[in-house]
Amino acid sequence: MISFADVELARHRIGDRVFVSPCASSESLSKLTGTRCWLKLENLQMTGSFKERGACNKLMALSAEERARGVVCASAGNHAQGVAYHATRLGIDATIVMPETTPLNKVQSTRSLGGRLVLHGANYDEAYEEARRILVSEGRVLVHPFDDDLVMAGQGTLGLELLEQNPYLEAVVVAVGGGGLAAGVAVAIKENSPRIKVYGVETSAIPSMKRALEAGGPVTLPPARTIAEGIAVRRAGDRTFEVIQKYVDDVVLVDEEEIAEAILLLLEREKTVAEGAGAAPLAALLHGRLPVQGKRVAVVIGGGNIDVNVISRIIERGLVKSGRMVRLCVTLPDVAGSLAKLTRMLAEAGVNVVQIHHDRAFSNAALNEASVALVLETRGFEHVAELRAALTRDGYRVEPAGD
Repeated sequence: MISFADVELARHRIGDRVFVSPCASSESLSKLTGTRCWLKLENLQMTGSFKERGACNKLMALSAEERARGVVCASAGNHAQGVAYHATRLGIDATIVMPETTPLNKVQSTRSLGGRLVLHGANYDEAYEEARRILVSEGRVLVHPFDDDLVMAGQGTLGLELLEQNPYLEAVVVAVGGGGLAAGVAVAIKENSPRIKVYGVETSAIPSMKRALEAGGPVTLPPARTIAEGIAVRRAGDRTFEVIQKYVDDVVLVDEEEIAEAILLLLEREKTVAEGAGAAPLAALLHGRLPVQGKRVAVVIGGGNIDVNVISRIIERGLVKSGRMVRLCVTLPDVAGSLAKLTRMLAEAGVNVVQIHHDRAFSNAALNEASVALVLETRGFEHVAELRAALTRDGYRVEPAGD
């Protein structure tokens, strides 16, 4: 099991190679969550994630003989970038194995950082098996993404920074996949200041550490898809489990909608881009999963490597959930000028038309009527209610599109 001395040594190794990320106070999130909230912004690391801490520590600790053999790793994205970046800087030959389903932005970023990239398998487990094959066939050194003492100690340097940046913290919230970050941070925090609570957060889609704690040891879960692919680990690490069982106060779960909401909130309120795994700790705080009301809490935003297409979908769904985007179906007389009259009314109501589809043939309207499907930008649910009432008063039949 790693010790506080291991984390201190890791910081000595990587101190001039890894950015000390800011720990920023958030007034808006403090009000929303009933806490005094700080954000540890690991999404601002060179590779966009905390993962380079552990990767750098592992690589720096290799002997000359091990460096000459080269390294291999398997990763869903962030660990791959950390290994590629620091291996290139240290002149170590690296082979990176990533699942074929890895988001394109992470594949492109990893490729640009150096090393040999291999896409293999449908998930992390299959990529890991390929990395193990390469390890044996080419005699390389494995850089495991979490279940390695040097990697855990490297991630733990984040905890040392938190203690220096805000020594009066009362709780720290981190995402949990395989458990390397939570384990390292927990050792750094608890061995220095045991009064500070450390909480882990997993996605309910693949709660491998939660199930391990319940079962008394790591168990393998079935595969599942999640917006938080960075923590989509089917089996918690054996070494990380021991540390988390000893030091982490609790591991809680959040669902996909809650994670998406946290991503959008960070974008809107904090102007901060977080991937699903990076936003999971905030999701737990927002939805009351943690007993931290009124306390000083640091939320670790572990990564910001999110696909822009995913961001787009999250924004649109968030607009719908908040009533700022609505889809309506309006039935109107099928006579000249009817559509122009409708759009003028929408403009006067302060509504922006995003999409419009005028249909005579395929709707359920009468022969002398037409159906218009509208996607509209509004100011919220109250504005939508006012618009529907105005349309009804003017003689239009209004239904949610698709009804």
